[in-house]
Amino acid sequence: MFIEDFLNRIKEKKILIIGDLMLDRYIWGKVSRISPEAPVPVVRVEKEELKLGGSANVLNNILSLNGNAKICGVIGDDLNGEKLLEILNKNNIDPGGIIIEKNRTTTVKTRIIGNNQQIVRVDRESDNGLFLSTFKKLQKYLENNIPEIDAVIISDYGKGVIFKESFELIINLCKRYNKIVNVDPKNQNMGIYKKPTLLTPNLSEASFAAGFPINFKNLKNGGNHLLKKFESDYLVITLADKGMAIFFKNKDEYVHLPTIARDVYDVTGAGDTVISVLTLGMAADFDVINSAKIANIAAGIVVGKLGAATVHEDELKKAWKQFSVFFEN
Repeated sequence: MFIEDFLNRIKEKKILIIGDLMLDRYIWGKVSRISPEAPVPVVRVEKEELKLGGSANVLNNILSLNGNAKICGVIGDDLNGEKLLEILNKNNIDPGGIIIEKNRTTTVKTRIIGNNQQIVRVDRESDNGLFLSTFKKLQKYLENNIPEIDAVIISDYGKGVIFKESFELIINLCKRYNKIVNVDPKNQNMGIYKKPTLLTPNLSEASFAAGFPINFKNLKNGGNHLLKKFESDYLVITLADKGMAIFFKNKDEYVHLPTIARDVYDVTGAGDTVISVLTLGMAADFDVINSAKIANIAAGIVVGKLGAATVHEDELKKAWKQFSVFFEN
């Protein structure tokens, strides 16, 4: 079966994720009344969880499919940074690519969830640029590790790790060693993404990058415009409940994949799932269309879960059997 072949072959590939590391903190509870102090719900806390977030959620997605991945990023010399390292160590993840920078705040996103609905999110973060000494450490790690991997994912959350010089460093190393380099972009950095293998903006990000609203009426023109702007080989625009559109260098037409009909509880982390599965497939020599079909189904699974979720082998096999007919030519 195709899906069995896919899952077997991706296990042999090594992916390096570079980007903004975060902690995702979840406070779960029940709501039964409104506060007398302000018109807000009172959440009676039942449990708290700490999970890897940001670029580390891309790592989670790859590991949940039994892929092989390394992570590279920057955290602060603080308690939350220590907690992030503890989670990595508990999961036997090599922390060699994690650079600790003094006076930097480790990014933490705290989501308060009452009666299984997110009520508010509180962010503690730093988006300052890196110290020169930190950049030198980043450079050394990348120079030592990129030759040994099959593909790179740049997971940009706009917190300071990805900027013009770091992006150019990554691209040049990947081109030198003939490695796939795929980008999950952020609006403020749209001007620096040049010559990656593939980008995965959502519709809002694509519109921002193009400088005009992109919709289904002008999707072909918008996508082809961005391909030329980024000088990328491929572009995948995720379209929320409309699925995704795949554009190809030197081809005028695009391929549209419909979404999978599932209940949507939380879109948190869906983009992480898309770029994870896409990159695994491409690294294992599957073409972009077939990799995107599986990524589309995987994303349909994670939006049916609360929080920054991942997809597992058994879930993906079951969903592929159920929904792959929608993608047959």
